[in-house]
Amino acid sequence: MKVTLFIPCFIDLCHPNVGMSIVQILEQLGHTIDYPEELTCCGQPAFNSGCWDEARDVAVKVVERLQDAEVIVIASGSCGAMLKVFYPELFQKTGCEQAAKSVANKTFEFSDFLVTKLGVTDLGARFPARVTFHDGCHGLRELDLKQQPRTLLSHVRDLELLEMSEAETCCGFGGTFSTKFPMISSAMGDGKCASAQETGAEYIVSNDSSCLMHLQGLLDRQGKPLKTIHLAEVLTSS
Repeated sequence: MKVTLFIPCFIDLCHPNVGMSIVQILEQLGHTIDYPEELTCCGQPAFNSGCWDEARDVAVKVVERLQDAEVIVIASGSCGAMLKVFYPELFQKTGCEQAAKSVANKTFEFSDFLVTKLGVTDLGARFPARVTFHDGCHGLRELDLKQQPRTLLSHVRDLELLEMSEAETCCGFGGTFSTKFPMISSAMGDGKCASAQETGAEYIVSNDSSCLMHLQGLLDRQGKPLKTIHLAEVLTSS
């Protein structure tokens, strides 16, 4: 299968190892990777801020480039929701409406693609650590991503998954929310970090690097030893 990989801008700039881990996994499974380097932002920051005209200016480049893809895999629940759920709304009653729907119908978040599309649950990974999983809001509520990442983690050797009481609670990042309301965002993140620490886990795992970036910053500021790691990086460990 030819997989078109969409790497969100914050992964490209801040967490490139996540993208490389996904490429490693997909190639290990025998797929060909198409990575359109000219694509960066999906338009979500402008969309969430109510600036839909500006969001369309960014998103139209994504739609035009990806409309003929066989399948699209995206390394983020939030950006995945943008392509899969919000693009059809953003381009409704425009000349790109059908192309946006086409893109939406063949877009998969990474863990969903492995488990639901390919039926892959065991990648032979080994990660000897106690971990807890954070459900990103967009992935959980817009894409129904709950069991898929946990199924993958359940097959990782020597990994112990410890569920936190606030697994489904927002971490407070929310993209532009964290810049508009930094004190509220930090307070929400502190609560999330506390819930993770209560489990005795050594790592917070998620399939959304934006959440992990926010949480790691708070943990570092608190001087806590708890670390964050993306699901794809766990799945390439041995």
